[in-house]
Amino acid sequence: MEFYENIAEYYDELYPASDDMKSFYAEEGKEYVAPIKYLSIGCGTGTFEHFLAKEGADVTGLETVPSLIESANRKRRTQLMALRFFQMSSLEMCRFLGKSFYNIIFIPDNRIIFTHDSTLMAKFFYDCRQLLAPEGKLVLTVPNFQKFSASPVAKLPVRESIRVRLFSKIKTEADGRKYLVQDLETGNGKKISVTENAEIFPLTKNQIEQYAKEVGFTKFRFYGNYSRGDFTSDSDELIVVIS
Repeated sequence: MEFYENIAEYYDELYPASDDMKSFYAEEGKEYVAPIKYLSIGCGTGTFEHFLAKEGADVTGLETVPSLIESANRKRRTQLMALRFFQMSSLEMCRFLGKSFYNIIFIPDNRIIFTHDSTLMAKFFYDCRQLLAPEGKLVLTVPNFQKFSASPVAKLPVRESIRVRLFSKIKTEADGRKYLVQDLETGNGKKISVTENAEIFPLTKNQIEQYAKEVGFTKFRFYGNYSRGDFTSDSDELIVVIS
């Protein structure tokens, strides 16, 4: 299991569906005929996916962590929404989901970096290409590994809410492999381990273009945040729209 089992209670606070994020996807979906078909890989507790469904979209969410997928399903208020969640990894999705079906596939909250093998990363881009409808888009969010490249340890920005803070750091071992370590700190000072040495793939802008072009993607738009600020070497994250 990659991580997040100990974070379910705080997930929505630490990874909120911001107004900028909602506006970003609303803009990206304008060109498609309703209902827009979304596939969310690593959907967490499904807050943003519920928002999209309430706006009239058809939404499929995939999640590997049982406690998160349970939370996503508990949020459902009606069975009439075009919304479903599956406990499934991206490695399995092409076996079970409809090909050439989705208008937008997205991976929020840096979850793609846990695909830590180069062969599996190539498979991921290929599978997304198979699942996307003509003129469909793939949207990825990753840390800016140009900025967070210090060795042996690079600290990522702290995520925090009123109740809790999430500390994340990237460790680089002597063999060059990189691992994510995360700890929660509650308001009373209690520390909870979230991730212990989860191997990650430090996916960069150039690598994203390379993997995507190899499977037939041709267009790329890079941003430094969901408000569409320019991506620079000093940006904390990289958001890319691939088509």
